Amino acid sequence: MTWKILVGVSPCGVISFVSNCYAGSISDKKITELSGVLDLCEPGDSVMVDKGFLISDLTTPKGIDVIIPHFKSKMKQFTRRQVEETRRIANLRIHVEREIQRIKVFKILDGVMPICCHLTASDVFKICAALTTLQPSLVQD
Repeated sequence: MTWKILVGVSPCGVISFVSNCYAGSISDKKITELSGVLDLCEPGDSVMVDKGFLISDLTTPKGIDVIIPHFKSKMKQFTRRQVEETRRIANLRIHVEREIQRIKVFKILDGVMPICCHLTASDVFKICAALTTLQPSLVQD
């Protein structure tokens, strides 16, 4: 069984949110809705997401900004501002990916777990995520 989990990482590189495990077929939008992560945000907050993570219809009514890399178009070239924004977002995304990788290296997550154990899988993943906070920070001041 493949699981899908929504992980939030704060600007300082610390895991700030971990959803429950959902079947791998769930959409990003649906997991965002079900996880309740947006209920923890306040108007004026921003969330950074991958391309294709289409949740602006969920965030806009709550006054939450979505930061998403610009889509490359065959028709036009990026403006200088778009290039800089994309570079800045990519530099921050590296920290998110590295933090998620820290969770994935726990061997307990390599095993097979049946779907009937989804609550246990959620707990195990959350414990692994919590353990990463004991490691040195990925983001240096």
